[in-house]
Amino acid sequence: YDLTLSYEVLAETPEVVAVQAWGTLYTGGAHGNPLVARFVWLPRRQEMLTAEALVPDRDGWREVSAFVRESLHGALSQRLDADELEPQDRQRLMRSTGRMIEEGTAPEAANFAQFEPVEGPDGRLRALRFVFPPYQVGPYSDGMQTVEVPAAVLLPHLAAEYRPLFEGG
Repeated sequence: YDLTLSYEVLAETPEVVAVQAWGTLYTGGAHGNPLVARFVWLPRRQEMLTAEALVPDRDGWREVSAFVRESLHGALSQRLDADELEPQDRQRLMRSTGRMIEEGTAPEAANFAQFEPVEGPDGRLRALRFVFPPYQVGPYSDGMQTVEVPAAVLLPHLAAEYRPLFEGG
């Protein structure tokens, strides 16, 4: 058995403190299970920022989901093009990984629970980077994947109390 954990402070301002944690838990088998977590603390509000609180309705998650899916499908297509696969192999991988992307990015807050802020030059958030551990949107071999969603996409769907944290909010 083996447990490995590491963490790093990503942002530390009076408004936002963000920490990334990662590691593996090995209990046997071909490889360890990946551990991926992000924590966003709002010091002035004395609260942890969660996906559920940030985007409170399903319509907001539909738009975020659509943006993320488009990005992940585009990245998948580029990876498969670079691998110069036979057409039938490319089609098979596109279908199977495409299903993983669709399921792993269904428009539900739980699928977007791991995120980190991306600061703009003025200290306000210009985007959120959503983090997907191996197996959520692709096979283990694809590793952890991320998609940066700009504030302009998020703003119409953010709960009013969090909009001032973002550029344009």
